[in-house]
Amino acid sequence: MASSDETPGQMPPGDGSVPPGKPMTVGQHIIDKGAQMTQSLKPIKQMSQHVCTFASYSHDMTRQIETHHYVSRRNQDFLQCDVYDSDDPNGRPIGVEYITSDMIFETLGPKEQKLWHSHGYEITSGLWVNPRVPEMIQKPELRDLARSCGKFWCTWQVDRGDRLPFGAPALMMSPQGVNVGMVDLVKKMNDNYRILSEELKISRIDIAIPEMTNSYADYWMQTGKGFAIDIEKTYMHTISGDMAPPALRRSIEGTIVATHQTKRHSA
Repeated sequence: MASSDETPGQMPPGDGSVPPGKPMTVGQHIIDKGAQMTQSLKPIKQMSQHVCTFASYSHDMTRQIETHHYVSRRNQDFLQCDVYDSDDPNGRPIGVEYITSDMIFETLGPKEQKLWHSHGYEITSGLWVNPRVPEMIQKPELRDLARSCGKFWCTWQVDRGDRLPFGAPALMMSPQGVNVGMVDLVKKMNDNYRILSEELKISRIDIAIPEMTNSYADYWMQTGKGFAIDIEKTYMHTISGDMAPPALRRSIEGTIVATHQTKRHSA
């Protein structure tokens, strides 16, 4: 069945700039505005930061994307981010990233740590940007984030032209160097926010990156292998916790997600 490193087949019509479908009606706009006025939307209102940065696919490092994280802080050691492909009003939600401090990360087992990436290089190289926030104000936050690790699942691979969120989610990794494929992306970000990543890099030279002992973060750097996700058929458990009886198995087949290691494509 579907895999995160498998190109999707037939797509619905359209150029991919917007999801396929009819334009919204006046009536639908009225319903949405009314709901917006009467509902609390509490989780969304907890988003306190916008971060622009970059990511590459765990199974294919030749594919890098610009990402826009809208961050909610749960406590001093854990953040959750809704990730979009742009900061435009019509930006598409392409995934979610969870960020934890090094203290929490080091309590995780090796299998779990392999799915996470470090943020030290992103921060100190000037690739992690809080648009329009003065560097002096965000510096304490950057010091903490340089010690953090993230787990980022991409659910919509818009960079390959997917018009809908196809297939299995893809595990994403943090850039650990600006290769040829990222030069244009970095220039675009610099031009968009009127900044210079090289100047940010110089201003962050005093931010230390910790050495985590026995860490499996950035697993691909240690092994040259990333992860892809396969979706396979399996029998669903019943409410009692038992496997479904044979007579019902054909009618209640579900899916299970499994990871497989894959050699990373290099530029």
